[in-house]
Amino acid sequence: MFDKVKGWFGKGRNVSPPAIEVRPEPPSTPPKKKEPAKTEKELATERGEPWIQVLKIEVDPVNLHQGAFELDWNEIFVARLIKAGYMIKRDDTDAEIVDRWFQNVCRHVVMETWEQEQAIKNSGLWVQRRNIGDGRSEVS
Repeated sequence: MFDKVKGWFGKGRNVSPPAIEVRPEPPSTPPKKKEPAKTEKELATERGEPWIQVLKIEVDPVNLHQGAFELDWNEIFVARLIKAGYMIKRDDTDAEIVDRWFQNVCRHVVMETWEQEQAIKNSGLWVQRRNIGDGRSEVS
């Protein structure tokens, strides 16, 4: 490539570069505007389906028993909760209705876990596991 460049400018000679043909650019079509992709919430709402999602979970690093959930939902989800009886007062907000439902779900999880523990305890089927090293454990 350098030989071509040397030859083009010549060795110390004043040689003009070759002429460059300039063509006008063809008229360009305006770029198409891309519509942002629809979210799961928007798609579920369009299908007429209830939708809820946990957006964030926060845990207090000092007291691990304390925390918060951030939820998002669509109106169809709230309408189903109202139909199921989660609205207590006429002026309940959507957030209060969803919070009441979420507390109920959490309560059921706790109760189910407690009932399973009681069933095991009362059946005499307590399983004890002891680590004996090297990735092995003893079960009795």
